[in-house]
Amino acid sequence: MIGYLVERTFRVANKLPKPMQNALLSQQQTLKKLLDTAQKTAFGKEYSFTRSLNNKDFTGAFRDTVPIFDYNDIYDQWWHRLLECEPDVCWPGRVKNFALSSGTSGAPSKYIPVTADMQRAMRRAGLRLFMSLPKFGIDPNQYAKAMLMIGSSSSLIRQKDYYIGDLSGINSNSPPFWIRGYYKPGTEISRTRDWNQRTAIIVENAPRWDIGFISGIPSWVLMTLKAIIERYNLNSIHDIWPHLRVFVSGGIKFQPYMNSYKEIFSKDVTVIDSYLASEGFIAFQNRPGTHGMQLVLDGGLFYEFVPFNETSYDDMGKIKTAARSLLINEVEEGVDYSLVLSSNSGAWRYQIGDLVRFTNLEHNEIEITGRTSHFLSVTGEHVSVANMSDAVIAVQAAFNTSIKEFTVAPVKAGRLFAHKWFIGADSQIDPLLVSKVLDETLKSLNDDYATERRENALDTPQVEIIPNNWFYTYMEKNGKLNGQAKFPRVLKQEQFEDWSAFVASKQNV
Repeated sequence: MIGYLVERTFRVANKLPKPMQNALLSQQQTLKKLLDTAQKTAFGKEYSFTRSLNNKDFTGAFRDTVPIFDYNDIYDQWWHRLLECEPDVCWPGRVKNFALSSGTSGAPSKYIPVTADMQRAMRRAGLRLFMSLPKFGIDPNQYAKAMLMIGSSSSLIRQKDYYIGDLSGINSNSPPFWIRGYYKPGTEISRTRDWNQRTAIIVENAPRWDIGFISGIPSWVLMTLKAIIERYNLNSIHDIWPHLRVFVSGGIKFQPYMNSYKEIFSKDVTVIDSYLASEGFIAFQNRPGTHGMQLVLDGGLFYEFVPFNETSYDDMGKIKTAARSLLINEVEEGVDYSLVLSSNSGAWRYQIGDLVRFTNLEHNEIEITGRTSHFLSVTGEHVSVANMSDAVIAVQAAFNTSIKEFTVAPVKAGRLFAHKWFIGADSQIDPLLVSKVLDETLKSLNDDYATERRENALDTPQVEIIPNNWFYTYMEKNGKLNGQAKFPRVLKQEQFEDWSAFVASKQNV
């Protein structure tokens, strides 16, 4: 039977263009391995993985049998059993680590299982990323330089017979063998729980290290590098780390931070975008001349793509029962898709909440365009996080300023609605002029937005310029100053009220 399935897989794939053949084959082989490994788990028995494997169209049988889950669904039905230390629930064995979701609320709400199989897959993908650097003109001698990884504390919290923490903390607790001799700040320093204390130790040790690589979320890396520059009164970070040549960026879009990094770099630094989520290492930039990230097709992740439109999702970003997913050979460039994963950590047809868009089908390259829950559509404007980021980049160019953080929320504006923007900028810029640039940029980027503005359903953007550090002070207030959390680009009503009260309190001081 297995021989027949492999033969049939090749027959189907050979009808496609060569790049799609390779992508489809790799993904089908990945799914077959996942199903085969998990068929005797409670989940595999419930959804008849063995029967799907014996079906001529095992990918179709799997998709017909297993529903698409969001976090609440899969947790309530399955993952809560993992936290009770039950083995063989969604993946063989017992889960020992859980990655906590990030956000601005006081307590994390999501526990994402992290298995040993997933960690091994992430390490392999990470190694492939670094082995691809010569494509970007990086001298092989660069590999002898140290790598500074800015993330959460690796001091994990033990509960029952498992550990919880942010994914960066889980990974830094046991870094792969190939970087252990080069990894900074090192396992001892990375265990420091308090972000400010950990940063202070990094700053103190900075002159002793010869850093050639940096990785992390752009906002937190920037804070760390600026602290070093201020401590030693430097003109740029290259005054202390002259061999710094590579920045592996992840978590959020790098482009809005470009101006801020230009202020602290005095030499060329190659920025490599990566997509490492709590659910796995999904993609990384694999060639120069593009910002697209190539999907890791053989890293224990099987991908499905649900078009993010009115047919598949309602106005609250919830998937409809009639939604149909597409496989890697069925997608199109320039379309926003909700990413659905099945993984070697026991995620099955799981919506991770991210929106992606294919930028190059030949190379299987994507970009992250936002979150299913993070978009603005109070009147039908359908503004994505990617639209917002591009509008902020336009503001930076128009006013020659650096904007490190921003967030937006829908508000009432008389009989209309409007978008309320909070923009972090330490220079003096006129909010009314910023509003005009935002408005015109969004009109040019988004036809739905332009229509709603033209028909007077949506008022002009409201803009408030605030110091950048207010964003980080607010995150610290909510226990999210940790090197991994991301400030939400779109605020829900409760978040908006709390954030607005915080901003008002700072303004009244």
